[in-house]
Amino acid sequence: MPARLERMGRHEWKTWTEDGMEGMAGGMLHAKGQGKRTQRAGVIGTGRIAGRFMPEVCLVSGIRVQGVYNPHRESAERFASRWGIEAYGDLTSFFQGIDLVYVASPHETHYSYIKAALRQGKHVLCEKPLVLKRSQAEELFAYAGAHGLVLLEGIKTAFCPGFGKLLELARSGAIGNIRYVDACFTKLESAESRELNDRTYGGSFTELGSYCLLPVIKLLGNGFEDIRFESIKGDNGLDVFTTASFRYPGGLAAVVCGLGVKAEGRLMIAGTNGYVIAQAPWWKTTDMEVHYENPLEVDKVSEPFQGDGLRYEIQAFLNMVNKKGDWGLGSSYGMREDYGVHGFGMTPEDSITLADIMGRFMEKEGRDQG
Repeated sequence: MPARLERMGRHEWKTWTEDGMEGMAGGMLHAKGQGKRTQRAGVIGTGRIAGRFMPEVCLVSGIRVQGVYNPHRESAERFASRWGIEAYGDLTSFFQGIDLVYVASPHETHYSYIKAALRQGKHVLCEKPLVLKRSQAEELFAYAGAHGLVLLEGIKTAFCPGFGKLLELARSGAIGNIRYVDACFTKLESAESRELNDRTYGGSFTELGSYCLLPVIKLLGNGFEDIRFESIKGDNGLDVFTTASFRYPGGLAAVVCGLGVKAEGRLMIAGTNGYVIAQAPWWKTTDMEVHYENPLEVDKVSEPFQGDGLRYEIQAFLNMVNKKGDWGLGSSYGMREDYGVHGFGMTPEDSITLADIMGRFMEKEGRDQG
């Protein structure tokens, strides 16, 4: 179904339809550089997100999953049997038959797996959070850039058409100068879940913070002057609800994440002439509105969001791999030029800033990452 625009106010917005995406037809996304051979992918991890990745990667042409790795081989075998791929319990053998890696393992293992893959000359797409320390992110991106490898953090929101459109609306000048960003994402998890029981790497902020921080750094940048965290904690000391407050030169931001407290999830961007708002689930961005001083003036915009949305980040990643450009620090390679005018994606600087904020939170909480 094509994107639509309902004009109720002063502005006419140019929409980006499904047909405008690179070679899109019948739900299949076609990466650029299709004359190249099919890229062989390997998956590290066999949890929920890895299970969501498999049907999504089948909808992107030019890539196929060769195998899956888990240090617990029986888990790898169950996953491989379900999806008709090879199972590996040994990393060396796993790396031999693939070109690129999708890391979907627990947060604390990301750094070591990314580093191992890069050293084997593999391109890497890693689920959020990439890492939880600024120094680790800087090290990994520096290595990838020096060796001509693609390293990309997979926050699906960053690559979906609707989020790109939302950023475009906010930056267009229609709402004036951006002064405040307010992002909230909460969900109720089982008390037995990993997220609410891992004393070091669990909790609401490490699980959901990447989504809420994304619009803040995309719109206000990484030059915040101050950041403060406040949390409500469960009996085991993990945060079940966390707020992060940012002060920028001329701007403010508030991020709210919850796994044990439910709140209205929305994204609101306030400017000197109006505001943009997207209701939950805004992280799967489809519908958004632009409001002005006159409450009768409202511009409504809608964009597509297909499936679980992972296909968008997979396509963007594959575009970068096929092009094999310079993906070092300071580069914007693979973002707007590879994913289209509305695809703002993830840059190394974005991921380094996210890792920096996560590291500050971990330090404030007294969590020893080793």
